[in-house]
Amino acid sequence: KVICEGCDVANCFHGNLEKLCPFCRQPPALTEEEHRRFILKRTEANDPVAIYQMGCYLSTEDSDTKGAFEYWTRAAELGDIDAHCALSVLYQYGEFVEKDESKQEHHLETAAIGGHVQARYKLACLEGNRGRYERAAKHWVIASKLGCDRSLDRLKDSFKNGFISKDDFAAALRGHQAATDAMKSPKREAARAVKAATAARLEKISSTKST
Repeated sequence: KVICEGCDVANCFHGNLEKLCPFCRQPPALTEEEHRRFILKRTEANDPVAIYQMGCYLSTEDSDTKGAFEYWTRAAELGDIDAHCALSVLYQYGEFVEKDESKQEHHLETAAIGGHVQARYKLACLEGNRGRYERAAKHWVIASKLGCDRSLDRLKDSFKNGFISKDDFAAALRGHQAATDAMKSPKREAARAVKAATAARLEKISSTKST
């Protein structure tokens, strides 16, 4: 299971000084090895999110694309939309598997139907590259209404080039604003501030070590 960063911050400050997991109420893993062991335990319980995350571990930490493909395929079969999106990338670039645009599109469509915003954006780009600009614009409209900034930028060009009507563009603008407003909260703003401060601190440490 996953929660947004704002809920994570709320969990830390709402009487949860020990930073317990919001789901199992157990202390979090303190080491990378322990965290990986927790995820592996969840994969054995057929948790699709954990199976997807295990694939990410293999892909990034172990450079094991074959193992990642197997885990992502399993997670996708259990309905994980992030796994479908990850598989689309493998088929797009031919990593471990042969390049296959039809399978890339299949996984993007499945993820997009499940509500994966970036998959919807990529599906639009795929249609645009084929010269199907009106179909691409329809996908960008949907993604914009889900709060995707890049899709809204693409729609501006589509509107200028006459691929969507003024009314559809205006509806996409209103939908994007509504989605953006709905995602705002004090806890999420606090989470962004924490991330920004952490990134700045790490950058300062990195620059200090390099001098």
